[in-house]
Amino acid sequence: MTEPCIICVAITGSVSNKSHNPAVPITISEQIESTHESFEAGAAIAHCHVRNDDQSPTSDPDKFAALKEGLEKHCPGMIVQLSTGGRSGAGEERGGMLPLRPDMASLTVGSNNFPTRVYENPPDLVDWLAGKMLKYEVMPEIEAFDLSHILQAQKMQADGRLKGPLYVQFVMGVKNAMPTDKAVFDFYIETLNRVAPDAQWCAAGIGADQITVNEWCIAAGGHTRTGMEDNVRIDRNTLARSNAHLVSRAAELCEKYARPVATWQQAREILGLRMPA
Repeated sequence: MTEPCIICVAITGSVSNKSHNPAVPITISEQIESTHESFEAGAAIAHCHVRNDDQSPTSDPDKFAALKEGLEKHCPGMIVQLSTGGRSGAGEERGGMLPLRPDMASLTVGSNNFPTRVYENPPDLVDWLAGKMLKYEVMPEIEAFDLSHILQAQKMQADGRLKGPLYVQFVMGVKNAMPTDKAVFDFYIETLNRVAPDAQWCAAGIGADQITVNEWCIAAGGHTRTGMEDNVRIDRNTLARSNAHLVSRAAELCEKYARPVATWQQAREILGLRMPA
């Protein structure tokens, strides 16, 4: 295969992993530095959350603005993808950063179980977030925790609520949601290719499943996500040194399968994103 593989780095999540690995970046300056290292290691997309001074998650648009500005300065051309996930806020607060016009933003189009709660994405909120992404020309990254999310995203594209082509990320390994299962992974790809043949896809594996899903994606011709939001270890006993450490591991798999790592220019071209001024 010669199709470049886009590596997305999820630098820090809405749940603090710093107690499990002190290298997890939390402050804006730490996130910018960690993303810059990951950019140099081969990541073309940065998936971003922000936090308050007490490390609690937030959807504060001012903090997102500071992070976006820093990434655009220190990682020129890198695709900035902001999270509208539910742990950082409630209701329309989750989309408060969309007027910043990031390149991309995450969008989950249905609800599902998480380890200790329901990840609620009611239809009216999903439609509101999708509408704001259309208004501000933000490309959605569909985070699919369930088969129905793939089918719903295709339906939303067909009726104009989402602009195509779709970019869908399969999320595997979240407790009480979709497990890491190769037959399911293959079926996801088959289904997406059938209902949205022009779509691009990616996948994320949570915890110890990260490297497994990275390899499945790269071997199958898709794109992949890594980073300390999803996993803080190299293996059961070894902590990852940094986000760049995890990106380098994904890049090594690209070399194994003769997949070039996508540059930021190639990633933007593949996804149909505007080039920076």
